[in-house]
This record gives sequence, C-alpha cells and structure tokens, in this order.
Amino acid sequence: MSQSLATVAYLGATILFILSLGGLSHPESSRRGNVYGMLGMTIAVAATVFGPHVTAAGLPWIIGAMVVGGSIGVYAARVVKMTQMPELVALMHSLVGLAAMLVGFANYIDPAASAHFAPAEKTIHQVEVYIGILIGAVTFSGSVIAFGKLAGKIGGKPMLLPARHWINLAGLLVVLWFGRDFLHAQSIDAGMTALTVMTVIALLFGIHMVMAIGGADMPVVVSMLNSYSGWAAAATGFMLSNDLLIVTGALVGSSGAILSYIMCRAMNRQFVSVIAGGFGTGGGAAAAGASGEQPAGEVQPISATETAELLREAKSVIIVPGYGMAVAQAQHTVYEITRLLREKGVEVRFGIHPVAGRMPGHMNVLLAEAKVPYDIVLEMDEINADFPATDVAMVIGANDIVNPAAQDDPASPIAGMPVLEVWKARTSIVMKRSMASGYAGVDNPLFYKDNNRMLFGDARKMLEEVLGVLRAG
Repeated sequence: MSQSLATVAYLGATILFILSLGGLSHPESSRRGNVYGMLGMTIAVAATVFGPHVTAAGLPWIIGAMVVGGSIGVYAARVVKMTQMPELVALMHSLVGLAAMLVGFANYIDPAASAHFAPAEKTIHQVEVYIGILIGAVTFSGSVIAFGKLAGKIGGKPMLLPARHWINLAGLLVVLWFGRDFLHAQSIDAGMTALTVMTVIALLFGIHMVMAIGGADMPVVVSMLNSYSGWAAAATGFMLSNDLLIVTGALVGSSGAILSYIMCRAMNRQFVSVIAGGFGTGGGAAAAGASGEQPAGEVQPISATETAELLREAKSVIIVPGYGMAVAQAQHTVYEITRLLREKGVEVRFGIHPVAGRMPGHMNVLLAEAKVPYDIVLEMDEINADFPATDVAMVIGANDIVNPAAQDDPASPIAGMPVLEVWKARTSIVMKRSMASGYAGVDNPLFYKDNNRMLFGDARKMLEEVLGVLRAG
C-alpha cells in the first residue's frame, strides 16, 4: 500500500471514529456507533499493517501478535460477565498505558527513530517520548489499581497518606528535574537513567492517586482513566509521527475528559477534589451519618407477594436500577416484570442516575442487554419531576443515588449531590440484601421514611417471586 493510499485510509478511519462517537451519544444509535468504530479500526489496522512502514520481514511478527491479542480479546468477550465490565474497562485502559510506555522506550533506544531530525526537532521528539512514557505509566498503574478496587481485590476505602499532596508535589519536581537531565543527556544510556527514574515515580503516582480515591468516586475514576489512555495514545502518535493515532487519542482523551466533568457535576464534586481523594469507604456495615447518629424511624419490611400487589394496583411505576441489580444479574427478570405490567396497562419507566453502577452507562448497557425499550429508560433530569405523580418507585440495589441526605443534611459527605427523589412517590420499595451502607459508606434516611418499604434478599430471587405472583394473578 502506497503512502497516499494509507493517508486516505487514515482519513476515512478518522471520519468513522467521529461518527462512532456521535452514534454512542444516544442508546438508539449506539449499535450503529459501534459498527462505525469497528469498521474504522479495521481500516486503520489494515492501512498500518500493509502500509509503507512495515517490511516483509516484520509482517509475520505483526500478524502473529494480532492473532494472539485477538484470541485473548475474543475469549474475554465470551467469558466476562456484564457485571465485570467496569473492571474489564479499567484493565483495557491499563494495556493502553503499558503500550505507550513500551513504545516510548523502544522509540528512544532506536537510533533510526530520530536519526533524520535536526537538533531542534530531536529535542521536541525527546519531549514527546518523555511525556508519552509519563502519561502511559500513570495510566497503567492507576488502571491496575482501579481494576483491583472494582473487582473487590482492593478495598474501596481511600488510602490517605500524611502530607500526600506534598509527596505528589515532590514527585512532580523530581520528574521535572530528571526531564531536564533527559533532554541534556549525551548518550542513550544516560537518558535511560532519567527515563527509568521518571517511570518509577509515575508508576508510584498512579498507584497513590487511585488508592487515595474512595469507592464512591470510582465511576469518575473510570472515565478519567479513559481520558488518560486517550492522551497516552495521542502522545504515542506524536512519537511515531502517526496522524491517525494522534487524532484518535485526542478524541478519546477529550471525550473522556468531558465525561469526567459530567460525572463530577452529577455528583456535585469538583474534579480536583476527586483527584485529591478521600470520598467513599467501600461500604459494608451500616454507616452512621455525619453527626454519628442513625436516622430516626423504623424500617418497614415487605414481602414479594405484597410488592407484586402494589405493582399490580399501580398506574405508574418508576424503577431505579443500581449495582445490586448488576451483581444479582436480575435485569432479565426486571424486563419480564416490566413487560407484564405494561401489558396490564401500567406505565413503567426507568430512572437512571449518571453514576449508577461502577462505570458510566453501566445500567443502560444492562437494560439494553435485557432488551428493555430505549424510550422508557430516562435520565435523572428527565424523570425526577415525575416522582410525586408516581404510585410506586422501585429501587433495585441502589443506595447513594437515592439518598435524601444529599438534600436534607448539609453535613452529609454527599450533601448537594443530585439524587433521584424516589421518596416523593406514593410508595417507595428498596430492594437490598441487608441494611449495609452504599459504596459511599453513608447511611440512607430513605429506609426509615413512612412511605418506604424494604424488600430484603437477593434481587434476582425476590424479583422472580414477584414475577411469579404477577403471572399467577
């Protein structure tokens, strides 16, 4: 393939990637967006593999690596459960960071990579290498820690070291110092010393940064690491003088940054405060409020049969899914209940909080998998005003996103966070395994409200009992 044909192919792939992002902005066009993305990536890979920069001797190695990598990807796609998607995404981000690191080191030690550069161009290239490895290292180690937290292998409680901000500042100054040494290195060996020191510091910073972020902020962390992986890819594109990689990385990086901003706004959090860490304990036991006191009132349990009766008699129902639904893999049962109620003339809709689950769009993906119609799945801003006119609001495994303390308790850690106002419905039903706090570790006064009922047990098992009663009736 000639250089001009490869350039045209890259241009076509870039257009397809832009169309892909546009398609992914709405559930109804997301499938088309995925098709555009896959087609664009196929064109990009083909143009690179068969382009003018790949020799015949290197082609078998590239094809072999693609077969191995593709096989791993196919295997992961077949065995990874939908509930494991957040940690899988974090793991994929780590691979992007690792690739940026390896490409940076390989590019630096390859004399041919910068042999044709003038002195000024060589300096710019070295800056690209240094920054690319820096971003890649932070992305790699941070994503590995995020994977551990999302998979439950590392606790969600933030690790807050004494003087942690001063430690980060000291690390930044050391990175800048060795960056100067790297640019003035007289040999590859001397430059490798500076690169190695910087890489170790960047890896430690990525670990420290994500370890300091609490479990409640993990959806923001996932989108933030997505942004980092994009910038790492863009830096790799500069190193390799690959325009497509630069554009693609910039698209991923900027879209991830915008998504992080949206997620922070949905949690009433500042992006800097998320990076600073400290919000969220990982849940577990029932947590007290900010004052150390439990909310007043008594919990009123409800049975599956009574829940089915309430749903049958209702004219309007809003279902609020959370991570508990994902863990129980109850989305298909939820769809069957929804279908049955709609056939009986009940208006059923879903209210989705931007940070429900463990990653952006987590609940939307689960409901789409269960074939829940897109038009009844509404975002928080679209449905919040409808709760006062709703007969039953059913919360399935969600906690923090329906916590009235965000509005009523200025001292609460989640004060000011926009939440789904399920307590304004005539009756709210919360499905939980126990009275344990949510991912933010904050107790929920909703459980003790007079119009609230608690349906305890595994979400899938309880919903199947509800479905059985509805079918029998």
